[in-house]
Amino acid sequence: MASDKKNEGKIVPMDENKENATEDGIGLEILQIIKDSQQQHGLRHGDYQRYRGYCSRRLRRLRKTLGFKCGNRHKFTGKKVTVEMLSDNRYSDNRYLLLVLMEAERAWSYAMQLKQEANTEPRKRFHLLSRLRKAAKHGERLEKLCESPRVDAKTKLEAQAYTSYLSGMVRFELQEWKAATEAFNKCKTIYEKLASAFTEELAVLYHQRVEEISPNIRYCAYNIGDQNAMNELMQMRLSAGGGGGMMAEKLEALITQTRAKQAATMSEVEWRGRTVPVKIDKARIFLLGLGDNEAAIAQAANEETKERLYETLLAECRDTIQAVREELKTEAKQRERSDEASGKVSNLQFLHSYLTYIKLWTVVKRNESMAHMLQAKLKEPQTDENKRGPRPQDLIRLYDIILQSLAELSTLQGLEEDHTFQKEVALKMLVYKAYRCFFIAQSYVLVKKWSEALVLYERVLKYAKEVQSKAKSLNNSLKDLPDVQELITEVNAEKYSLQAAAILDTEDAPEAPSQQKVKDNTPLCERLDTFHLDPTLVGKQPNLVQFPPDFQPIPCKPLFFDLALNHVAFPPLDDKVEQKGKGGLTGYIKGIFGFGS
Repeated sequence: MASDKKNEGKIVPMDENKENATEDGIGLEILQIIKDSQQQHGLRHGDYQRYRGYCSRRLRRLRKTLGFKCGNRHKFTGKKVTVEMLSDNRYSDNRYLLLVLMEAERAWSYAMQLKQEANTEPRKRFHLLSRLRKAAKHGERLEKLCESPRVDAKTKLEAQAYTSYLSGMVRFELQEWKAATEAFNKCKTIYEKLASAFTEELAVLYHQRVEEISPNIRYCAYNIGDQNAMNELMQMRLSAGGGGGMMAEKLEALITQTRAKQAATMSEVEWRGRTVPVKIDKARIFLLGLGDNEAAIAQAANEETKERLYETLLAECRDTIQAVREELKTEAKQRERSDEASGKVSNLQFLHSYLTYIKLWTVVKRNESMAHMLQAKLKEPQTDENKRGPRPQDLIRLYDIILQSLAELSTLQGLEEDHTFQKEVALKMLVYKAYRCFFIAQSYVLVKKWSEALVLYERVLKYAKEVQSKAKSLNNSLKDLPDVQELITEVNAEKYSLQAAAILDTEDAPEAPSQQKVKDNTPLCERLDTFHLDPTLVGKQPNLVQFPPDFQPIPCKPLFFDLALNHVAFPPLDDKVEQKGKGGLTGYIKGIFGFGS
């Protein structure tokens, strides 16, 4: 926004901006001006508010430059550009026409902004109609001004086409289909005539405008009663290619509106032998357009278009599942209040399972389509070495997502007792496991792990033969799956190639010296005098010493036992022993005073 305002501050000379008066009269390239302004100021990203701000600022600058102000800061005085003013030489400037054009664009961009907001705030639709009528009124003023004899013929035709377009938009929003069709057809005819009158470079812009108007004409025709108009809208969406933009958004909006009208007649859907009523409008619209979306994906011209259609279908499916999930919460609360036993799966829960099945199976088909595209690129020779090409690991990731989606399919509520469905899902998982295993083997081949790759190829053959044996009882289950027989043929060819590559890789390897071939388990500490190259010494478990060491005999520590004591004869000690005698009173007294000791 800041850069836009900075660039707007400088007034560009009119002779450089395709807005100058020509020698034959006043000329204004209306379509070129509005297209350039829209692309540069927000409409490339659908930002109508930014474009409206740009129109307001440009109007203010034009009025200031031309001296055509509406009063001053204190009082408003309305001034309008008239045909008489253009007849005067003083006002022979095409910027007066540009003034009216910018007023129409400002009102139109405001209306488109309100149309985006009206999806969540329906009351803004009244303001939207008011702004569209205002834009159409400014368009009519521009057309009347261009009736002046001083305006050239090309500008007159472009003004008529622009007015018809704005009038058609008003009728379109009011659902006046016949009047809208007439206005759009008039606009289309004028632009086609202008395109045929100029060179191809100038005609491109007019052809683009015709392509923008065509979906509105088809939608009006459908509402009038043309049943083929819906198919034409689908074909136009396919021809739009993988790009987005205003054209693709308009087509999606028109197709959604058409399905909303058809959905009123849809009341139920049948799946896996059970009929389920569909009461949610969003689910009706989605299920009604499911067949058309699948047909459009099948008819897609390139992979980019197919990828965009898959993403659109998945986005619609997620929104529908969210709407059903909200209803499930409400139903669960009602059951809690009424204390009902939840034995059988309810219709709403079964509808949720059906929509989840559609989402998961669409993810499977999308990833399978991407895998086919990567597989084709993988087989192509790599020309640019600096550019990273596809690798088998990319395909392994895609098949992992496929197997995860199939695993979720087997756990859907209401289908636990459906043995046929469970067998079909198990068979599909076997098929995609075989393909995943095949690309894992391819990744091992790239790093020259021949034995691992050979084992994986054998497992691929095991899976493929198991699929062929089980598919006899489920004939219809393999119609949407890749051909297993082609995989078997390819694996057999890859096995022979692998064996040949392994033999060549062995022969190309340089012969090792004789010392390398010696296998000696003697520890390094015991063969320090003998040299030979031992790769284990630099490995994680080098053979340096023998550990734990072997046991060796050593002399024992002597034990001493005292056995001689029993045979020793000791000398007599009788003379050392105290002899007790009969001393009487005298001895007693001596004992007291210590004389006897």
